Amino acid sequence: MRTNKFNSEGYYDPTAYGALAAIEREAKSKKAFRPVVYICSPLSGDYEKNTENARRYCRFAVDKGCIPIAPHIFFPQFMSDTKAEERNLALFMGTVLLSKCVELWVFGKTISEGMKIEITKAKKKNQPIRYFTEEFKEVSV
Repeated sequence: MRTNKFNSEGYYDPTAYGALAAIEREAKSKKAFRPVVYICSPLSGDYEKNTENARRYCRFAVDKGCIPIAPHIFFPQFMSDTKAEERNLALFMGTVLLSKCVELWVFGKTISEGMKIEITKAKKKNQPIRYFTEEFKEVSV
């Protein structure tokens, strides 16, 4: 729906037009902006279950109006977590991506070694950290 410069009776109405146009611009800008959030959850252990959980957490972030970044399910597509050199490189690249995010979202009760590194980095940079249960309930720590 486009804002019209004329009112319902056909008269030019610049005040109403200006106000409605401003509301329309604001609504469009809010739809366009989506903050980038870093998804932090376990991967090691039950790899299949943890990968599926990370996908669910990413979907949750999308549903909340965010763009999720989950390096722990992206990097294993082409890097080996069992090779120390590649794991360390993946952790480094993950922390670079973390610095581009507005928040760190931590999911689940288990905090893995990799997650500890990410949480520590976020704390050092004073990034906001939010904690969630596996069922998406936000908790305070």
